[in-house]
Amino acid sequence: MIDFKILVVDDETEFTDVYKIIFADKGFDTYSVSSGEECLELLKDQSFDLVITDLKMGGMNGMELLKAIHEHKYNCEVMLVTGYGTIESAVNAMKLGAFGYFIKGNDPEVLLKEIDKLVKIKTLEQDNMKIRSRLNDFNYLLDSNSTKFKNILKVSEKAALSNSNILILGESGTGKEVIAKYIHHVSQRKDENFVAVNCQIFSDGVLESELFGHEKGAFTGAIERRIGRFEEANNGTLFLDEIGELSLNTQVKLLRAIENKSFERIGSNKNISTNIRLISATNRKLSEEVKIGRFREDLFYRINTITIEVPSLRERKEDIPILLNFFLNQLQQEMKKKITKVEDGLLDLLTVYDYPGNIRELKNIIERLVVLADDGTIRKRDLPDLKMYDDSLQSPEEIKSLKDIRQNAEEKYIRNILAMCSGNVSEAARLMDISRRQLFNKLVEYDIKH
Repeated sequence: MIDFKILVVDDETEFTDVYKIIFADKGFDTYSVSSGEECLELLKDQSFDLVITDLKMGGMNGMELLKAIHEHKYNCEVMLVTGYGTIESAVNAMKLGAFGYFIKGNDPEVLLKEIDKLVKIKTLEQDNMKIRSRLNDFNYLLDSNSTKFKNILKVSEKAALSNSNILILGESGTGKEVIAKYIHHVSQRKDENFVAVNCQIFSDGVLESELFGHEKGAFTGAIERRIGRFEEANNGTLFLDEIGELSLNTQVKLLRAIENKSFERIGSNKNISTNIRLISATNRKLSEEVKIGRFREDLFYRINTITIEVPSLRERKEDIPILLNFFLNQLQQEMKKKITKVEDGLLDLLTVYDYPGNIRELKNIIERLVVLADDGTIRKRDLPDLKMYDDSLQSPEEIKSLKDIRQNAEEKYIRNILAMCSGNVSEAARLMDISRRQLFNKLVEYDIKH
């Protein structure tokens, strides 16, 4: 059921109580107030999809409330409840923008059908927003000036024509999920579901239920049947992000599902067939993980029929102006804040930085600039202290390899984030968008005490 909030306005509590029972039974989130004035006060702080108001009330009547809601431009529809003698008034209200009206004493199913129309409209709007968001992502990919990245897109387009399993490699923050969505979008499965699962955020038992679903009573807390992501993605695309974080036990179950093209929900012996395109992604070198026994070799070969390696942002710096414009447009809409100018020299500073956090880090920096912007201008003074993280921005006293530069930058960045979090590893990992396990590995690698 889609999230749909209803506010009932009526000065007769017996009516509001009945409405709340009817709507709750249909799964709608329902609130009630006893006057138009109370309704307007509530709309200042909360958003609702639908206001259902009685036409005749003490104080502000339903028609006056309708006009006030439109004057304040609250993003909600209004339906009026009326008696037989005031139908003409309700029709007039529709001319003023009311979605509809309901006659007291009629079958509540009539009202529910009208609400169902609104639910379908909202669902369609949300789907369209998702499509527009997805196409925006593709726009900034397709506008790339990087030869290396354009080649990646060409490989992705060819891979999309097949049903082969695809493995996407790349550092954290390079946009692996965006590539996975792009492959789905240009494939024959584009009209079916794209289902994404981040494997590192679930424990083994929870992840198994997430992937394959479970039956009611399968384990403590399983109070109802749950459809897993394999089932949800049937005929579409299943994207397993951070697949390198899977335990060996879960790897075995995943391999069996891929090989048999079927699975069972936890607590059931019924075999469920599945037809999915599997796309996996990781920032780990899985070939090395196979050698040390942390990743199954047979699963590795199953998931990487086609391998796509997404370049880091430092390998495609010619795309930074495109990404800057893309994120500026996106953030202006989200924050409702107009940016009209980029200060001279700011783009040069953004281009010279190496971005250990890749595109995700660039977006965070641009978001900071927009938040701190005055008079519609983003400025150099509002940049974070990038030198603290990147030796390449300082005049080098000795020549170092790029690998050393990157490692030094990463170590400094981790130390600073840890200090900011007072040594809290979990919080630091969350801020850097990596798992605790990944961060612990880095702490060992750089001999960082915490």
